[in-house]
Amino acid sequence: MWRSEPTITGPERATLGDIDALNRLFSEAFTERYRRDGLSGVRVPYLNPAVWRFAIEDAGAGAFLWRDTRGDIIAFNMVHRSGAEGWMGPLAVRTDCQGRGHGGEIVRHGIRWLAPQGAMTIGLETMPRTIENIGFYSQLGFVPHHLTVTLQREKPRRTGVAGERLSDYVAGANTTVVAECRALANVVVHGVDFSREVELTLELELGDVTLLRDGAGVLRAFAVWHAAPLAQGRAQEDLRILKLVARTHADAVDAVNAVEREAATLGVDRLSLRCQTRHDELYAALIADGYRVQWTDLRMTLAGFSEQERNGVMLSNWEI
Repeated sequence: MWRSEPTITGPERATLGDIDALNRLFSEAFTERYRRDGLSGVRVPYLNPAVWRFAIEDAGAGAFLWRDTRGDIIAFNMVHRSGAEGWMGPLAVRTDCQGRGHGGEIVRHGIRWLAPQGAMTIGLETMPRTIENIGFYSQLGFVPHHLTVTLQREKPRRTGVAGERLSDYVAGANTTVVAECRALANVVVHGVDFSREVELTLELELGDVTLLRDGAGVLRAFAVWHAAPLAQGRAQEDLRILKLVARTHADAVDAVNAVEREAATLGVDRLSLRCQTRHDELYAALIADGYRVQWTDLRMTLAGFSEQERNGVMLSNWEI
């Protein structure tokens, strides 16, 4: 029976009222993606609505969605910009509408939105074994680079150095410390600014920011982490580092250890971080210290918008 192609309208800005519909599309699309990759037993759970709120508010004007003629969401792309660093995720097209060019359009729209705003990096991450996805993004101008490896520590320890918590500062000092974090990020990678992620983490009570200083009180590292459950309806089970910025490799190791101490204090079962393999010295040190590989993603960037050189260590999670 002949069926007409659904008309797609948009983009429009996603709101908190769209979270339930986004969750359904997200779960169904990624479950189908795993099935096509041979992982038929995997069912992607709905995300914690608080995590969706973080994604939508972090993306801001870049939280795009498209609808069909009935008003149902047909596709979405959460496009984020942290100063000079731009990335997309999550993004998905409804399973019954795939293969019709919608995926390419929502990615191209993200590029058109990021490039004029001064993003020097435009990227995304996909599963490295999924050659269909890699080919799709390559045809849109993206180039594969290094892996992002999810590392986990079971039963976090309290042996690490103790850092400060940003939430312990009073309001006025809090603003000053956020400015310090912004300045340090700019030193490590020119133009990168994680202030919005820092502020939203505290505002939405998803986690905190661990700060490390040298003997003179100068900020040498910070890490943004979330301990709120990632999946809807689940208990707190892990602590996840989203952003980590450090002047040196040694400072980065100390920052991870300080966050591990936080995880142990909170009594969570494990600590997770996504380590880009460009920081091979840090990766090797964490493996030697007992961290284990749990997952891998392939980092891809648009040709001409690759990641900038590091003057230190910067781990930037391109997922929510």
